[in-house]
Amino acid sequence: MRTTVIRTLLAEDMHLVRGAIVALLAYEEDIEIVAEVDRGDRILLAAKTVRPDVAVLDIALPGKDGLEAAGELHDNLPECGVLILTGVGTPGLLKRALDVHVRGFMAKDAPPGQLADAIRRVADGERVIDSELAIAAMSPPEAPLTERELDVIGAAAEGATVSEIAASLFLAEGTVRNYLYRSTAKLGARSRIDAIRIARESGWI
Repeated sequence: MRTTVIRTLLAEDMHLVRGAIVALLAYEEDIEIVAEVDRGDRILLAAKTVRPDVAVLDIALPGKDGLEAAGELHDNLPECGVLILTGVGTPGLLKRALDVHVRGFMAKDAPPGQLADAIRRVADGERVIDSELAIAAMSPPEAPLTERELDVIGAAAEGATVSEIAASLFLAEGTVRNYLYRSTAKLGARSRIDAIRIARESGWI
């Protein structure tokens, strides 16, 4: 039986959800919430102040997303294990999580008892990845973009300009712009940058 209390930082911007998690964990004698934040850009400062054993981070936070904050925590407080809560599992997100040394990656709608267990396992240095999220990440949805559109958006993701993409793919600049416009529309993205994000997180580029 664990004899030490797991000091836990919680980052969640939805107040009702954060309150529910705090209430849930209050029943666990070996887990103590030592800090609550509602923005990703406040996580590192809070963690440096309270020195948590585990940080439970929502992946979608204002100011800075949970994975970027997780990378900062690893660089500055490597002893703090990170557990990411997410609503979706995609190859891009899972790869990013592993790249920043996240120890836990679980669904926000998982049964309540699994959260406390995951926190304990992360505190013990184990890696905890929700099986359904892992399966979803290994089976990405089929890309709605053509091969040429993927070539163009992939080049844009690397920072190439329209003229550079046109030269490298032997296309007219107007054609490149059309491909970028169509890709953005097909993905339901707000902008070219958003389209690149969607394509990356879905594992298409």
